[in-house]
Amino acid sequence: MKNKYYILILLIFIMIFFGCDKKKVNKLNKSEYIFEAPISTEKIPDDVVWLTNDTDPIFSSPDAKKGGILRGYIINFPNTFRTVGPDSNNSFRSYILDNQLSLINLHPNTENIIPELATHWAFDKDKKTMYFKLNKSAKWSDGMPVTAHDFAYTLEFMRSKHIVAPWYNDFYTEYIDKVIVYDDYTLAVKATRAMPDLHFFVGISPTPRHYYSKLDENFVKDYNWKIVPNTGPYNITKFKKGESVVFERKKNWWGENLRYNKNRFNVDKVIFTVIKDTNMIWEYFKKGKIDVFPLYDPEYWYKKSDIPIFQDGYAVKLCFFNDTRRSPQGFYLNQDKDIFKDQNVRYAFAYGMNVKKVIEKILRNDYYRLEHAYVGYGKYSNNKIKARRYDLDKVEYYMKKSGWKRGDDGIWVKNGLRFSVEVSYSLDSHTSRLVVFKEEALKAGIELKLDKLDGAANYKKVMEKKHDVAYWGWSTNERPSYWQVYHSDNAHKSQTNNITNTDDPELDKLINKYRNSISEKERIELSLIIQEKLHEICAYVPTFMMPFGRQGYWRWWRLPEIPATKNSETSFYLDDSAFDPFGANLGGRFWFDEKLYKDIIKKMKNGIKMDPVTIIDKTYKMDNIK
Repeated sequence: MKNKYYILILLIFIMIFFGCDKKKVNKLNKSEYIFEAPISTEKIPDDVVWLTNDTDPIFSSPDAKKGGILRGYIINFPNTFRTVGPDSNNSFRSYILDNQLSLINLHPNTENIIPELATHWAFDKDKKTMYFKLNKSAKWSDGMPVTAHDFAYTLEFMRSKHIVAPWYNDFYTEYIDKVIVYDDYTLAVKATRAMPDLHFFVGISPTPRHYYSKLDENFVKDYNWKIVPNTGPYNITKFKKGESVVFERKKNWWGENLRYNKNRFNVDKVIFTVIKDTNMIWEYFKKGKIDVFPLYDPEYWYKKSDIPIFQDGYAVKLCFFNDTRRSPQGFYLNQDKDIFKDQNVRYAFAYGMNVKKVIEKILRNDYYRLEHAYVGYGKYSNNKIKARRYDLDKVEYYMKKSGWKRGDDGIWVKNGLRFSVEVSYSLDSHTSRLVVFKEEALKAGIELKLDKLDGAANYKKVMEKKHDVAYWGWSTNERPSYWQVYHSDNAHKSQTNNITNTDDPELDKLINKYRNSISEKERIELSLIIQEKLHEICAYVPTFMMPFGRQGYWRWWRLPEIPATKNSETSFYLDDSAFDPFGANLGGRFWFDEKLYKDIIKKMKNGIKMDPVTIIDKTYKMDNIK
């Protein structure tokens, strides 16, 4: 799930709003005004070293051309265009966030810091302060200049109770001390404490104070469908609730000619149409009504794509390997449900899930077993942890240990309670996998009742913690993030990411220590211990990882010679792919070839076939993947 998917809160660069107090109007020229935060009397230390990065490799193509319309899809219309507050943590949110730039970003292949809204940066010796010089050309989509005061306002905004966003309230209080404004284009962001990887936390995004007339108890309602000014290459220009959203490329976008933006963000328009059914999305793609379709599911890659549009060379099959952090896909057990309060029952559930069978029978041995929730984080990953394998004897051991017995129908029962749970999910492509899980679980005395909902309904159910089991996945951060998903501060309440309602005092202490540590060595050690503790608690049962992305696309779309980056993925969502349209450090690398389009359309009308094209790119294939 995309939660990029999944909704998920990216701890680092999706941080969009910060602030300060005491604002006043300051006239810039005849037509431009900003709201000023206080100018600091502090001085930047003379010995700081200003840094920039204009030497890392370009990851776009010089052959790219501007123009064209990319036709994509969303499976549900968002409940709001807000990116904070109730119902905001949905899959569509990433498209909005991708058009809101931060001070800095990371290169998608080297993972070095690269400029975004800031041209230069410097680290203070205190290890909790970063200084930034802004690009004076940066503009909001309404034409107003981006200034240091916009970053100062983010703090006020994100700390406000009116936005009804506890996670952001906590983060911008717990991690960020203040934003210091030295002048309109120079600022510092100071963390509450010294910490490693400081740039992950303080490389924040601005908030357009000039746009928000007021911030009060009506914020959630008043701004539910407002199009907030942004700093990125595209803007929402049209939408029809329940049906479609249109993004258009800005003319003369201020950032177009920056080194890492050149030859990117090429299409004039991106149209997202709501198509709720996977089969219908596939039909739209085959008819050329949408341009890209994910082929990560083996059924589509091997079987369903064996059709004329690919055979005759009008569409392309692409497979690219990646080397990145793995989304924690799997079963999330709600420990507020009586049946999962018992750790032995959670162990039995884990041993009753036949992941190997699903990989062999449904996924054609393409996927790999995911061992735990934090794979791919380098030194921060505990590679000694192995997921529990399907084992009927161990299921029996743990169930009997807690006093359960097999009922007449073979399902475990205790005090009138049957081991029968609902599994909530939303994607059609997951049904065949879950059917096998269900069949194999019955052998273990566990009944899985499959509860397929549309994306919005499933998200709402899980976020309100009304599920038994969520078949789910989260997006990832640059470093493991534990507090939002497993700390008791986020348990037993709706609209938080602790969907397992994990509430363990010992784990809380470890997570708090991890969050507060300024030593990289200590954080790595704590990370490994936390992962062991999570494995012991067993509220999450990992399933698969996919070390590659696969897509089908119409041949008139072009990609660079290396079609994806080290961190490109493929999920059901367009922004996790080689055709990510907006992503600041991954997206907009493709382009529309009008001449090729006309040629292919002519050939199709005349029945002239072309050579089929399948691209397998192994540039970023992991060493330990066969």
